[in-house]
Amino acid sequence: MPVPRGERTGLRAFWHRFRRARLAWVGLAIITVFVLMAVFAPWLTPYDPIKQALTQMLQPPSAAHLLGTDELGRDLLSRMLFGARVSLQVGMISVGIAMLIGVVMGLVAGYYGGWADSLIGRALDAFLAFPALVLALAITAALGPSLENAMIAIGVVGIPAYARLTRGQVLSLKEREFIEAARTVGCRHARILLLHILPNVIMPIIVQASLGVAFAILAEAGLSFLGLGVQPPTPSWGSMINVGKNYLEMDPWVALVPGAAIFLAVLGFNFLGDGIRDALDPRMKL
Repeated sequence: MPVPRGERTGLRAFWHRFRRARLAWVGLAIITVFVLMAVFAPWLTPYDPIKQALTQMLQPPSAAHLLGTDELGRDLLSRMLFGARVSLQVGMISVGIAMLIGVVMGLVAGYYGGWADSLIGRALDAFLAFPALVLALAITAALGPSLENAMIAIGVVGIPAYARLTRGQVLSLKEREFIEAARTVGCRHARILLLHILPNVIMPIIVQASLGVAFAILAEAGLSFLGLGVQPPTPSWGSMINVGKNYLEMDPWVALVPGAAIFLAVLGFNFLGDGIRDALDPRMKL
């Protein structure tokens, strides 16, 4: 089926504005590097990331260990590369959980209104009464420390953002002429939601998702730092910083390596999300 002329023009305008967003391309390049690092980690790592070598403990960066070693002699470059797998996995899966549940809740609340909107709104208000990281800590502590539970907790605390965003978009669309026309010809509510409303609200959701991945990476690092996320000896940027904080004065690279990885990954997703957001807004001058 050919793309409608108006939609084609909109896509062309979006691409034109996005192409001029230099920081978005920087972010995309950073994300691409981390994705490649995560995918090819088994072939890029010079050492086993969990194998201890006590005779090589706390070695500074050198030709043998490009980023140095930790307190157990494990190669920091290898652990950083495998830690990228954990962070990106948590980011994608937790955002997927939040997006799936939040978008469904937002569609239902915005389209049907009434008691459904009130019930969902009160539930979201209860979630928003707690700071996101505090709520994630509470959920993870209740479920038990593990990577899977950390992803569930981070996904749950992200639901309100997607639900409120989707609800607001649906409220602005459901009285439009093309929605009224769909009702007039007898389209079912599910068909209207999935084929007429959802495609028109998906781009703001994508922007929120790109920014949500950055939050999920930070949240996972925080949970692992506190011992509630990934459990040793699995490499995680947060747990690596937790170990490295004890060696900041004498061996700072132990904490700086994972800290720099978190900084760059979050920066990349934020740059990309800002670029997509600006490209969607014709009022922005890139």
